[in-house]
Amino acid sequence: MKMLALAFLGVVLAVAQPAAAVEPPQNFAVHETPVPVPEISFEDANGQPKTLADFGSKVVLLNIWATWCAPCRKEMPTLDRLQAKLGGPDFEVVALSIDRAGPDKVKKFFAEIGIEHLALNIDTSGKAMFTLGALGLPMTLLIDREGKEIGRLIGPAEWGSPEMLDFIRSYIAAN
Repeated sequence: MKMLALAFLGVVLAVAQPAAAVEPPQNFAVHETPVPVPEISFEDANGQPKTLADFGSKVVLLNIWATWCAPCRKEMPTLDRLQAKLGGPDFEVVALSIDRAGPDKVKKFFAEIGIEHLALNIDTSGKAMFTLGALGLPMTLLIDREGKEIGRLIGPAEWGSPEMLDFIRSYIAAN
């Protein structure tokens, strides 16, 4: 009887424990509770207006960057590989350029470094950067399926690292 009671207690404790959360990568600040993301607007490569709502119920990694930003340029290939690896119906990397020179500058940069999996998105006004409270570039927000910010990282990151992939996958799976 004692063994049965101990086994039952073990099952209860196992069920009561939350699943182990994947720790955020270094410098990735995660909110206790996801927070609303202010509305921003930008354009795609064809000049068509877009908002974050256009990405539906996907988990979105929104990266604010510019071609003149050296750390942004360095991390862009890792974002392209992340989109190639995880992008699809549940996840999208949205690389949002704030280049005032327009989409041709970004297209040229994408071609120079071999970006193949990221869509071109641009905000030539730079308003998105200020609306989102970017303190520097690059700045990346992880946004849940309800359009709320899970957390953010200011500065460059290695988006293809096992730690980062596990972290992002945990949010794709949880939502």
